Order: sequence, then C-alpha cells, then structure tokens
Amino acid sequence: MIDGSGRAAFPPAPTGLGALSATEIMAGYRRKAFTPRDVVDDTIAALKATDEACNAVVTPMYEQARAEADRLTREMRAGDARGPLAGVPVTIKDLVFVAGVPAYAGSPMNTAFVPDADAAVVSALKASGAIITCKTTTCESGYKLTADSPVTGVTRNPWNPGRTSGGSSGGAAAAVAAGCGPIAIGTDGVGSIRVPSSFCGVFGFKPTFGLVPRSPGFSPPSWASLAHTGPITRTVADAALALEVIAGYDLRDPASLPVSPRRFDAKAVPLNGVRIGASVDLGYAAVSPDVRVAFDKALAVLESCGAKVSLDGPGLDPGILEHTLKPIAFTEQAAAVAGRTSIDLAGSESDYREVVSAGRRYSGTDYVEAGYRRGQARAAFLKLFERIDALVTPTVAVTAFGAGQLGVDHIDGVAVDPHLGWSPFTWPINLSGLPAATLPCGFDRDGLPIGLQIVAHWLDEPTIFRIAAAFEEAQPWSSYWPPLVRREQKPVSARA
Repeated sequence: MIDGSGRAAFPPAPTGLGALSATEIMAGYRRKAFTPRDVVDDTIAALKATDEACNAVVTPMYEQARAEADRLTREMRAGDARGPLAGVPVTIKDLVFVAGVPAYAGSPMNTAFVPDADAAVVSALKASGAIITCKTTTCESGYKLTADSPVTGVTRNPWNPGRTSGGSSGGAAAAVAAGCGPIAIGTDGVGSIRVPSSFCGVFGFKPTFGLVPRSPGFSPPSWASLAHTGPITRTVADAALALEVIAGYDLRDPASLPVSPRRFDAKAVPLNGVRIGASVDLGYAAVSPDVRVAFDKALAVLESCGAKVSLDGPGLDPGILEHTLKPIAFTEQAAAVAGRTSIDLAGSESDYREVVSAGRRYSGTDYVEAGYRRGQARAAFLKLFERIDALVTPTVAVTAFGAGQLGVDHIDGVAVDPHLGWSPFTWPINLSGLPAATLPCGFDRDGLPIGLQIVAHWLDEPTIFRIAAAFEEAQPWSSYWPPLVRREQKPVSARA
C-alpha cells in the first residue's frame, strides 16, 4: 500500500513481543521461545508508552495480568496450559463489564460503579486462557465516533497524535495499532469498531447482530437494538480466532442467536467466483478525494484476486440518517439514562446532552415509524444479496481529523452532519444487523490510514474472512506501523 502522494516510507516494525500477532505468540510458546510473562511484560511496556502519547487506557490491570501470566507460564512448563488463546494479551473496551474492575463508560455518573460480574465475552476470553491487560477508552455511553470523554479526556491516533483515534472503541484500536497486544474487544452501535479501526489502520470486525452476546454487562445499554461486540486486530487470522472464542448463545441476552459454535477459515485463497458489489458513495454520500482514490485501487486489488466486481448497492433512502437512524439511536441513548436529571448530566459533554435531549423529544410513534423504515432498509439489503455475495464501500468518508473534534461538517465542499454524516457507510449496516469488517487499503496524502468496508449476508462471516484474507495477502497491511512505535525495545530474538 502507498499513501496519497505515492510514498511508501514507513517506520520499521517494533521488536517487542506485544507487537506479535496472536498466532505468532502461540507459535512462540510452542517453540518455548518466550513465556507468557515475557509477552505480558512487553505488552504492558507498550501500553504505558502508548497511553502516555495517545491516552488509550482507562483502568490498568497490569498486576492481575502479570499474575495470570505467571500462572500460565508455570502451566506451560508443566505441559498443562490449555485454551485457544492461552497466554495472549487482550484489552477490553470500558463499556464491557469485567468483574471487580471499574466500568466508567466514559460517564461522570459512573465513576463509582464497579460491576460484580463479567460480560459473557469476558468470561469466554478468560476461559480461553486470554490475559486481560486493561480497560480502554470510550466516549460517554458510546454516543459518538471518537473516544473522547469527560472522564478520560481526548484519545489520539498513533499515526499522528494531533488526530483523533476515532471511536467509540478508540483506545482499543489505538492500542492494537501501536503494538500493545494483538486483540482488543470493542463495541459497535453506529460504527464504533470500524471507524477507529479505519482511522488507526487495523482490522475491525462487527459480527452479525446477536452472534456475540452482550450480557450481562454493557454499560449503559445504549444503542440497544444497534450495538454489536467484536474484535479489533492487526491480522485477519487473529480476528477469526477471537471471534470463534467470543461468539455463542447466551440466554441472558434476548438478542443472542441460538447458533452452534462456529469455526472461521482465514486462509488466503483465490476469490474466483465471488460476486462483489461496490459503491463509493451509496448513491448519496459525500466522500473525500483521497478516500475515493484508495477505494478505486482497492477494487483493482479485489479483481486481481479473482473476484467479479460490479458497481452495485442497496439503493437506500438518502434521508436515512434523519428519518431512520436518529429517531432510533437517539431515543435509545435517551432511554439509557432514563430517570437522570439535568443535574445528573451536568458533567457530561454538551454534545451528549444534546443527543439525549433530542432522543427525549422523539415520540413513541416516531420510534416505531423509524422501525418501519429500518425494515425497508433491511429488505433492500435482502434484495441486494440475491445479486451479490458481498458489498464493499469505503469504511469512512474521511481520514482522521483533529483530536478533540466531534467530527467534520464539510467533505469536499459538501455540508454534512458533524456527528454522523462523515461516516455514512457504517451505521446503515447497524440498522440492518449485517456482519461487516474494515481493513486497511491505503493512506491519504498525510500518511493517515484509509479503510475498506466489507459487508456480507446475515451470518455469512466466512465470506468476509475469505475476502479479507485474500486482500491481506495481496496488500499485507500488518507490515505498516505508525510512527509512534519507533521506540527502543528488546529484540524478540534475545528472548529466552
């Protein structure tokens, strides 16, 4: 991949063990090249350095992580360690409960809250042998597409700390991008896994709605009918491995799908016969020139992999943001803080208070009517997938803007909604509940990453992994590292 100016000069890969993929870490354990304690120590060092530059960590869990690493090190030496992620460091977004660890959710109202139970995804990770290193930053209640909050301040991008990481899973994406462990758990209500993954140049996966349970903790229950939980990684194989672990039925979550355990193949194979529909703007979106250029190049890569690419799309209503998403999303945000007074919300950001206020103004009729329009959008996707196997779009219409901003209000001279209008490709997929991933496909003229979104039919995660793996082999993005990781680290080869 090259940036918008044609340059391809990037810093060398970091040499710390925290920058290895999960598959590389597990291979190293099998070779006895290093131990879980070695990996965790390097990962913590990277997290501390990244947090200092980018503000990605809310609550460190470093002592617990070291203790777990020591336990697993002893078990590995005795030949007793088990689990598909045994000894692999993982971070958890601060909307997701970890028992005994504060869950601020970016909200001043939650600063004293400590859950007493793990979310189902955390229980699954612990059972797999994964080592949780920290909670990562989010905006308040996940209400916007950056990770800035009154609790933690501004989260920044490791490619350029003057730019936003995106969000709301911004700390998760920034940490993975900077080599602070191979897997992060994020959540996605309107794009909150895919936007920061696109801005930070990593792989983010939003599975089919209900495939990964959210019970018993997702604080607060914002984006109730929209939010998905999924992995952020540097490689396709790591995302497949993580999703195998966290997907599963949980009766405590009414949206959880009663599906059997699934396995995902992340091997790169030709895309011969795969029908891909492509839309650079969904027929109505403003898109920056650099993103358009990168998208066109990505289509050429897909064709070179054997895919049959055609211009196609779902034909959505251009007013879908105002008439469908906002009445649903803003009402659900308001419901998440039902009973809270203006005094309770006084410490919240003004933009958050405006969203809650707007949500309270919608009537029950408005919410239900928006649900009807949501059904029409779902039907449009159903018809689309009669013609194609997958849809590709840009992930975001712009690259990372200034840190601390809500968003941008103009793209290529066209006025857009500063809250959600610059990410017109992500939230329609949440309205439909479809699975979607973002992968790096290029850089803008300032050297900032650009993402390609892949969308497939409900429960057809395998098609996304197949396309992403083929693209990854053709354009191996994991070899590109942000300038932030240029720091002194012990070389992997020196590890015992």
